[in-house]
Amino acid sequence: MVKRILYAVSTVLLVFLLAYNLHEFLNKGVLSYSLVHVYLFHAIAAAFICIIMELVASQLPDQAGYTYLMLMCFKIGGFVIIFQESVFLKDALTKADRIGLVAPLFIFLIAEAFFVYKTLSTNN
Repeated sequence: MVKRILYAVSTVLLVFLLAYNLHEFLNKGVLSYSLVHVYLFHAIAAAFICIIMELVASQLPDQAGYTYLMLMCFKIGGFVIIFQESVFLKDALTKADRIGLVAPLFIFLIAEAFFVYKTLSTNN
């Protein structure tokens, strides 16, 4: 279990470093928010979700799927609360701003889904 947690956290860290640096390299304009904060939020949330899912799946394997759904709701709610002023109160976001918000969400969602799948399939 500890080995899988370390593997998940190190993979999320690697995804953070690669995706953020690539996004920063490809970004041509100035964003209305801090891109590193958006990526950091999603990386921390993804690592947290992987850890919690591993712990729940080892203790209550029947409830692990519901736990993942609950954690996803908390993640989205936390993002809205934390980034409310810098993102959601703007009148119009540019295309680069919108891509900068959606890309990290999907990148880390794919990483989370992979680890949740591995966790649920090994505990059944």
